[in-house]
Amino acid sequence: MPEVVVASFNVHGGVDGYGRPFDVVAACRKLDADVLVLQETWTPSVGEALAPTVADELGYRLEELPMTRARLCSAPAASVSPTAWGPAVVQRGPYGLRVGEPRRPPRRTPRRSLPSVSGVWGLAVLCRVPVRQVTTIDLGQLRRDPARRGAIAFDLDLDAPLRVVGTHLSHLSHGSVLQLATLRRRLGEDERPTVLAGDMNMWGPLLTSLLPGWSRVVRGRTWPAWRPLAQLDHLLVAGGVRPVEEGQVVALAGSDHLPVRARLAPPLPATG
Repeated sequence: MPEVVVASFNVHGGVDGYGRPFDVVAACRKLDADVLVLQETWTPSVGEALAPTVADELGYRLEELPMTRARLCSAPAASVSPTAWGPAVVQRGPYGLRVGEPRRPPRRTPRRSLPSVSGVWGLAVLCRVPVRQVTTIDLGQLRRDPARRGAIAFDLDLDAPLRVVGTHLSHLSHGSVLQLATLRRRLGEDERPTVLAGDMNMWGPLLTSLLPGWSRVVRGRTWPAWRPLAQLDHLLVAGGVRPVEEGQVVALAGSDHLPVRARLAPPLPATG
């Protein structure tokens, strides 16, 4: 029976709240997933793109979906706490990764002291098993969200059919239930065995109530990474897919989310 390890990780552009980079390649290597969904990938206007670097270093096929412009601002060294993920929210200013239109630096901080670079913020799905087909699902742009969201679906070429879909939904307050309704409709057009992975920006019970017939295979708090209070990152299955072993939240430092990971098996096709 084929088994596939699927993981989802919001990498926050590969930086912490101060804009300091962490080793995303090493983190993804530790996840050791056959299909890896990365949210908040970062492609700077100058320098190396994050998702292609991971794919090249670890031997993945890559499909990436750009979702909005963003800016990465590094905090002045004097304001950086060596032990903190980032500054307090009320003091944060433009530091770190800022999605959409960049905010102006605080008046007390000269603009020239804030090294920054513009780029593209997006979603990526990386795969190291054979793939039959790749499809992109447009989830549209909600009025209060700077990003046009989407999902990437990989139909894997295994002994048994399996589709893995990666996404990153808007916040619930933005109206992400509309995006979830689109996903439910598109993924429910057939009864293919499917895994849905991503940062859903909502809690598990609400998520499964909006996706009847789907079940969660990882349960555990994922956000914020330094003191998790809620599970926003999920792996869900439908169509007979089952966990081979208990899914897990993986302790990895660097991002503001913790990744989720599970070993899964699709149902074998009927023979007769």
